[in-house]
Amino acid sequence: MNKTTRALVTGGSGGIGAAVCRRLGIAGHFVYVHAHRSTKAADAIAGEIVTAGGRAAAVHFDLTDADATRTAVEKLLEHGPVQVLVNNAGIHDDAVFPGMSPAQWSRVIDLSVNGFYNVTQPLILPMIRTRWGRIVNLSSVAALIGNRGQVNYAAAKGALNAATKALSLEVASRGITVNAVAPGVISTRMGDAAFDAAAIAEIVPMKRAGTPEEVASLVAFLASEEAAYITGQIISINGGMISS
Repeated sequence: MNKTTRALVTGGSGGIGAAVCRRLGIAGHFVYVHAHRSTKAADAIAGEIVTAGGRAAAVHFDLTDADATRTAVEKLLEHGPVQVLVNNAGIHDDAVFPGMSPAQWSRVIDLSVNGFYNVTQPLILPMIRTRWGRIVNLSSVAALIGNRGQVNYAAAKGALNAATKALSLEVASRGITVNAVAPGVISTRMGDAAFDAAAIAEIVPMKRAGTPEEVASLVAFLASEEAAYITGQIISINGGMISS
């Protein structure tokens, strides 16, 4: 890694994404804060990083649109390779499976799985040529133990876990690591809407939700030189909900 390493964080305007962007900015990366619809939030986070003395810019494109994503990525690559990629973008569209619509299934799968391909595939060869890179995929505890009403979300994140392991084997000899981080209950707008304090106390041994900053610290470590011998791993951060 050198002082000009550039990082792209998809879904960088959300709770965990914003924390990851800030943490990577502190670590010295030039951070591209991605958003699709939340463009003002992404602009604000990029501005915050710059005000704090870091380097950042917001980028806006739809990850589920393969052509739009490739065009946006090619513009980024005009300035050099992106060597840190955090695939954080994802959505919930919960329903019990018998009542889940085709649109609910497709929408969740499309962003997490096809979005991963759309942005990662055009970035990987330039990264390989540098012989240094870090890819961190945001998974979920739902992919490891399941969750009622989230068959689509669990399937999407489970696919991301499998892709993490397979891609890590392809690029390990090129100095590139590929890992996934699987958060449990995290205090974000999405997490707070799904779990109240009583539910958290019942299912989380630590009796509290995690913070976006705690997840961001783990992601930043995996994106660092210190994590050079960690690859192909699904690393849980869940307050003791599960042990592996």
